[in-house]
Amino acid sequence: MTYAVLAIVLGLVLLIGGGELLVSHAVRLAAKARVAPLFIGLVVVGFGTSAPELVASIEAVRAGAPAIAWGNIVGSNIANTLLVLGGASLVAPIRVAAAGRMRDPVVGLFAALLLCGVAVAGLSGLMLGLALVGLLLVYIAYCFKAERTPPPHESAAPDMVPQGWFRPLAGAAIGLVLLIFGGRILVDGATDLARLAGMSETLIGLTIVAVGTSLPELVASLAAARKGESEVALGSVTGSNLYNILFIGGTTMALSGEPVPVELWPFDLVVMAASAAVLTMLVYWKKGLPRWCAAMFLLAYAGFLAMLAAG
Repeated sequence: MTYAVLAIVLGLVLLIGGGELLVSHAVRLAAKARVAPLFIGLVVVGFGTSAPELVASIEAVRAGAPAIAWGNIVGSNIANTLLVLGGASLVAPIRVAAAGRMRDPVVGLFAALLLCGVAVAGLSGLMLGLALVGLLLVYIAYCFKAERTPPPHESAAPDMVPQGWFRPLAGAAIGLVLLIFGGRILVDGATDLARLAGMSETLIGLTIVAVGTSLPELVASLAAARKGESEVALGSVTGSNLYNILFIGGTTMALSGEPVPVELWPFDLVVMAASAAVLTMLVYWKKGLPRWCAAMFLLAYAGFLAMLAAG
């Protein structure tokens, strides 16, 4: 028991540290490559904060426990929406005035409903997993076209090897290594704990693994809220949720070939979809999340965890 708990703690520390290191240095690399800032937020920050979920899910599949991977995906999305955004809006009301504010929440709701449909139908397989990943790539390509801004002095020949590339490259590589080892240690500890405590692997994925791997989004969103960067706080969560379902879910399905665990339907998947729907409606009607949403979201998450424990 002691070894399992220590392994989970160490794995979470490595995952969080590796994710933060990867994101910070990847942003520097993207800036040096003169990629549009909005595209950086979607691809680099979204993928970077979802990297712990990705590594943990892949390691779960390799360990023969895909239920942990799916529990991690669904639980992370619920934690992102209710816990992360709830905490961020408690620090400062989230207001989004951008004209395209509805794009990511609407697509995120579509992805949540799509996953529910896949689970109900019992669909699985390599091709379906690749199709989910393909949907994300199409969305990224659309956003790149919509958000791309020309770099300054576009007519000038770009500097292919600018000075100062080594440090961000090395930092991103170290972050990736920490993520890989952290994910392996975390899943091993979570699996052992599930067996020792008599808990299902799905429940471990929904709680310990999901909350732990959502910490990068929580830290980033709280920091953005304190600085008044509401769009960053909201965008990091909606983008991460998309990556979780389409990329991580698609990868998990392609590698394991197994359908979404029946234990997740209807309760957990419905909570995930309902959270996405409430978020979309609030962004549409309120143009963000007022502070009273913090209490609503945090209470809803506490109720979700209580029902998991009781069930």
